[in-house]
Amino acid sequence: MSRQKLGQHFLVKTSILDRIAKAACPELPAGSEKQKEPLVVEIGPGKGALTARLLDRAERVIAIEIDSAMLEHLAGKFSGNSRLTLVHADALDLNLGQWGRAVITGNLPYYAATPIIEKTLQLGNQLMYAMFLIQKEVAERLTAAPGSREYGYLTVRTRLSADADRLFDVHPSAFRPPPKVDSTLIRLRPHDRARELGIDDAAAFLEFAGLCFHQKRKTLRNNLVGAYGKESVDGLPEASRRAEQLTLEQFAELYRKLCA
Repeated sequence: MSRQKLGQHFLVKTSILDRIAKAACPELPAGSEKQKEPLVVEIGPGKGALTARLLDRAERVIAIEIDSAMLEHLAGKFSGNSRLTLVHADALDLNLGQWGRAVITGNLPYYAATPIIEKTLQLGNQLMYAMFLIQKEVAERLTAAPGSREYGYLTVRTRLSADADRLFDVHPSAFRPPPKVDSTLIRLRPHDRARELGIDDAAAFLEFAGLCFHQKRKTLRNNLVGAYGKESVDGLPEASRRAEQLTLEQFAELYRKLCA
């Protein structure tokens, strides 16, 4: 399968590559016990432009590449570098925590960004933090505020497991071939809000949140009455509101009312 069919656009602007590498592996103070980031997992290294910069700043890099032609190119380019491990696989088929606690980074293909982010958020304390270059529209959804057009299930799902920060935008001209949309570098830092909110079963809570957003423009009553019954839902003060108007904390409260 060609790179374009895979949805890949190669990042070639050196200043942006440098900024991503520095964000993924920040410079450490002189004399600190740890001089380099111990482990970085890179998803979709492509031709290795970011990989080379990560190797300058990390003790070990695991590069996961789905394209066999690109894997062969990388093997030649980094021949003899024992600190790089190449993995021929689809990142969605792997346990990304199998190598230990790591920074996870990459210029994610647009078609796979959301499922890779979801998979990364499941790592818990195996994730130090993630640094992904993704479609700007997805970054806006990850960091949206309640009541905004972009706010939805993905926002709630992300906030349950991590702090999401937009670091900077990247113009299409930084890629070859250039995509038709802007990109954004996003940072995800693990944060166990399920425990803070008293949610014992995060999977069940997320299933409930998904139901709340099932038809986003409809009220919570319309989305929930089929599952919980008219009698249980109609008496709720939130019943006439839409899911996009609730904070994560309000979703947790509503979940306890209906599912406790």
